[in-house]
Amino acid sequence: MQRKNLNILYRSITVFLFLVVFTAVTGTAQVQSNTSVEKASYDLIKRVLPHYYSHFTVKIIPAENGKDVFGLENENGKIVVEGNNGVSVAGGLYYYLKNFAHCQVTWDGVNLNLPTPFPKVPGKIRKNTPYDFRYYLNYCTFSYSMCWWDWKRWQKEIDWMALHGINMPLALTGENAIWYRVYKQLGFSDKDLSSFFPGPAYFAWFWMGNLDGWGGPLSISFMKDQESLEKKILARERSLGMIPVLPAFTGHVPPTFKEHYPKATLKEIAWGGKYHTWLLNPDDSLFKRIGGLFLRDEIQTYGTSHYYSADVFNENTPPTNDTVYLNNISRGVYESMASVDDKATWVMQGWLFVNNPAFWQPPQIKAVLNSVPDNKLIILDLWSETRPVWSRTNAYYGKPWIWCMLLNFGGNTGMFGRMDVIAAEPSKTLKNPQAGHMTGLGLTPEGIEQNPVMYELMTDNIWRTDTINLNQWLKRYILQRYGKSIPPIYDAWQILRETVYHGGAAEGAPESIFTGRPTFNKDSRWTKTTLNYAPGDLLPAWKYFITSADRMSHSDGFQYDLVDLTRQVLANYADTLQQKITSDYNDKNETAFMKDTKAFLGLMNDLNRLLGSRKEFLLGRWIHSAIRMGKSTSEQRQFEKDAKDQITLWGDKNASLHEYACKQWSGLISGFYKPRWQQFFQYADSCLKENKPFNEQLFDNRMKDWEWSWVNRQESFADTPSGNPVQIAKELYHKYPFLFKLYK
Repeated sequence: MQRKNLNILYRSITVFLFLVVFTAVTGTAQVQSNTSVEKASYDLIKRVLPHYYSHFTVKIIPAENGKDVFGLENENGKIVVEGNNGVSVAGGLYYYLKNFAHCQVTWDGVNLNLPTPFPKVPGKIRKNTPYDFRYYLNYCTFSYSMCWWDWKRWQKEIDWMALHGINMPLALTGENAIWYRVYKQLGFSDKDLSSFFPGPAYFAWFWMGNLDGWGGPLSISFMKDQESLEKKILARERSLGMIPVLPAFTGHVPPTFKEHYPKATLKEIAWGGKYHTWLLNPDDSLFKRIGGLFLRDEIQTYGTSHYYSADVFNENTPPTNDTVYLNNISRGVYESMASVDDKATWVMQGWLFVNNPAFWQPPQIKAVLNSVPDNKLIILDLWSETRPVWSRTNAYYGKPWIWCMLLNFGGNTGMFGRMDVIAAEPSKTLKNPQAGHMTGLGLTPEGIEQNPVMYELMTDNIWRTDTINLNQWLKRYILQRYGKSIPPIYDAWQILRETVYHGGAAEGAPESIFTGRPTFNKDSRWTKTTLNYAPGDLLPAWKYFITSADRMSHSDGFQYDLVDLTRQVLANYADTLQQKITSDYNDKNETAFMKDTKAFLGLMNDLNRLLGSRKEFLLGRWIHSAIRMGKSTSEQRQFEKDAKDQITLWGDKNASLHEYACKQWSGLISGFYKPRWQQFFQYADSCLKENKPFNEQLFDNRMKDWEWSWVNRQESFADTPSGNPVQIAKELYHKYPFLFKLYK
């Protein structure tokens, strides 16, 4: 008994000392007791498994060689999940769910049907991660996916983060409330700030210094609500042992700044040649003052983990490539943090080096990086799977950096990824002596809630150091996602691996022409339709899914994947059919033109109906969540307009970014895309009948007026799915059998 008590005492002291050390290393806001970590971990299990949580016991253990660790074993009829913090415990729970209960938790399909009897752990399992940091989010994600989220949705995301091993999330919600107080303190009026703050759908680019005011103004009550929401987000993240990365000042000031401070050194930026903002030079004494005011208020309001995000020259070319100038800029940004928090570490998105490689040559990159102490700067290699920068900068010249998967642009819908790269490169890079101080893995998508397989694959790298064998991994993935595995589905996934998830030379998911402003061209502005595979190569996978549907239809994940795959096949066909229509028009074959345009519009109807059967593809969910954010009628209308604008025009009627954030959603197809094509076909048909040339500029001007009218009008869209997704997919498979001959 005495020995047992001594063991308990020893374990308690060890855990306490570990937590103190961990706090010193990671900079968590406060020391968490063993009991509070245990409670936060157990509460997560209750949220994830409300009917099964009593089968689990949580134990807090020390880190292993300074790294997060989890353990699993059976004890007294329960599954014991050990971990050094809440994220580690959640990682252990998810490892158990995936590998022993064959379950899965994704945005797009959940399988938590645990088998009976309750699966046991064979022996004792222990896993640790080689990565200090597992970073999550991109500034753009907060607008393309998260801008209308409430606490209920955020809770689910934080649990998803923990289950998938994320311990370093970007935390930007509620930032505007701090800026409001700072600039009010500096003498700016509400009128000054009304042209500064944009609407929620455009926060990301405001925070990155790219635009002011678009979609605004922003009400004080909304800013207060976001501040309250951020406090909940940070409290939950920190309770699980996460290290939130808060924003810092990068020089972005209100448009009336010169009126208040006429001697200030400012630079006018024109992002995209259209959106004008003002940046305060870090050499100006006001820079440090404003940065200090912001950081002090932020820390007082939200606490701190001592990690701060700041991005200079985001998609803006500096006025000079002079290395002294660039060094001073970088030093000024860091010193504005360090003057308030001497433990501050700067976390920098490395996108500027990707976006403008011609400017950012080795001397310029070194100038930015070397002005900050090595242990006070972490670089996010933002697009490692496609355009890694670490490999051409000697691993950022000695700075710690994180290997990131970007994957998605604009929240676009298409099936896409580089599966073979993600399975191999993180572990290869970790072991590469040329990789320098690679200190973590990251997920940095512009938009989420699509392509769940890529996020499951990427996060499986967190608790291992070896390369993932994709053949074996896919077999496990199918079982976890669908609850059962049959040979045709494995064959289908091998085809998906070699087609949509092979990536090729594409930067991101190709979109279908039907989402672009109508044209006879193959592509339309931001709508790029080139595939990295032949359309016919995907058809056998579709056939395997359809013929397996009766045996797999019970699965939520299967239903989503069947709809998504059917959507991709038909979207690809829309591109083929549009080019056939172009040929009809050029050949002046009005009969064929009428026949094929009717088929094109019918195809859009079919896609709209198919996508309406799954909640993930509903325009109404996006619109209604925006409306619910508004407290007044005017604010509800403003947010509805912002929500519609971002996914279509991305600006006013003359916006150059139209369709950048396009989505293949039910409601958007029937309400926006299809009416545009109807008008296009009607005008083209009149040109054929009257034997006159198609005036593309005239049509575009008409479209700009119609599109802007659509953005500004109020209308209702379904926010709950209708119809049986499996049945609809099967009907469409039998409606389009000619595709198998067409693409031979």
